[in-house]
Amino acid sequence: MNKSIMIVGVGGQGTLLASRILGSALLSKGYDVKVSEVHGMSQRGGSVVTYVKYGEKVYSPVVGEGEADLILAFEQLEAARWLSCLKPEGKVIVNTQKIDPMSVVIGDCEYPEGVLDAVKATGAAVVELDALPLAVEAGSPKATNVVLIGAMAKNTDIDKEIWIDAVKACVPEKFLEMNLKAFELGYNQ
Repeated sequence: MNKSIMIVGVGGQGTLLASRILGSALLSKGYDVKVSEVHGMSQRGGSVVTYVKYGEKVYSPVVGEGEADLILAFEQLEAARWLSCLKPEGKVIVNTQKIDPMSVVIGDCEYPEGVLDAVKATGAAVVELDALPLAVEAGSPKATNVVLIGAMAKNTDIDKEIWIDAVKACVPEKFLEMNLKAFELGYNQ
């Protein structure tokens, strides 16, 4: 049986590295894996989504409405934006960080209040964490993505060592120690 994961966020948050780590871990388990990255205005803080499907045989990476087993959201509004793709029994792991979309930055509107409460009100299983301070503790705010991968890893049936090997395979050596610490901090939440 195939499974579907979506990684959603804002350009510049490291969602692409996160999807590479996820893909590496899944391939190590022997799954057929398909990944599709969709960029909005990613260079300007726009929405970015990565679809990942895996299983015995996968033909398309695209995840439709009500098909995602798990959504890993790097930002609150992105969790809400993609929530319709979650299966009724699916799970959302969401970073509590708020990043103003361009419409807020230019003053056209305000960041909505109660986004996480609205996501929870749908009945979705929600795991929330503030990944930014954990990333700073690991050594850099840029490690937020690997903190979130750690939190996601804890919510899968893939052995922790496989995830650690995937981080080692995808992160450059000079950033490896920091990212392994970030992974551990996320995993232990």
